Amino acid sequence: MSDGFPEIFSTLRAILERNAGRLTVSEDSPTRYCLQGGSHPKRQKPMPVAWVEIGKNYVSFHHMGVYARADLLKPISKKLKARMQGKSCFNFISMDEPLFAELEELTFRAFQAFLELPYMK
Repeated sequence: MSDGFPEIFSTLRAILERNAGRLTVSEDSPTRYCLQGGSHPKRQKPMPVAWVEIGKNYVSFHHMGVYARADLLKPISKKLKARMQGKSCFNFISMDEPLFAELEELTFRAFQAFLELPYMK
């Protein structure tokens, strides 16, 4: 783990905290912070919606809102898109304030879109 990962984690965690709305914290540790809500369409239990965690090689920021609404990714910058792994994960190895600001804007839009889904009511 890089010495800079705790600062990245803290910054990304703050993005989730500022935009959490009615979601609840399901995990809050020094290496993972997770928000959950709604009722999973198949399991009928609250599901993880967004989380940030420190891994061995990077800090990952996951948001199921961009998984559910991939159209939200169309306007993102090439630099942020380059940080994507899979359909809902962004990986960071260093602080990047402009990308974090863009990610916060995307997070806000993704939470809004995700909370409109019927199983989030």
